[in-house]
Amino acid sequence: MAPGVLMIDVDGVVIRPRPGGWAAEIEADLGVSRALLGDSFFGPHWEDVVMGRAGLMERLAPVLAQHAPHVTADALVAYWFEKDAELDHELLADLARLRTEGWGLHLATVQEHLRAAHLWTTLGLSARFDAIHYSAAYGCGKPDAAFFHAVAARTGFAPGEMLLLDDKLDNVEGARAAGWLGALWTGAEPLSAVLAREGVRSG
Repeated sequence: MAPGVLMIDVDGVVIRPRPGGWAAEIEADLGVSRALLGDSFFGPHWEDVVMGRAGLMERLAPVLAQHAPHVTADALVAYWFEKDAELDHELLADLARLRTEGWGLHLATVQEHLRAAHLWTTLGLSARFDAIHYSAAYGCGKPDAAFFHAVAARTGFAPGEMLLLDDKLDNVEGARAAGWLGALWTGAEPLSAVLAREGVRSG
């Protein structure tokens, strides 16, 4: 495959997974129950938030006011974003080398607007990637075919010129069903080996 564009997932790929997830110690740190967050916020509200149908703060603030009034939405979101921000610098270095060979590097991720902006600006991924494509901006997300078609339409790349690197098999399969190439990332082997299986030369 000649240089095209690599569409890179964020969580589990660019961002290393945190043991137990970002909220593993939230009860000790902020006095907020993980179960409460799951039952009162993520369960009923997250789909609307991450698909851009509602704002994170507008849904989170009332939940905290009712169930954990000692913590503001701003404080919880700041904690969340800080805990979920360990970059895989080895992978990023490998991707940077591919960029020098003519590959485009884009992020393709399921995110709501605030964290997408945090990733792009505060964590500095805008300096490492050409664009970010995320679910709340499109109103759909991986592995929905609509997401892959929308990204292709917005970028102008043909599906066969794009390869998704993702840690979830259903997303890889969704990309392939939409005509993209796809490679599963586990972090267990070098990027060059993962891409070689898809016919991509790297280095």
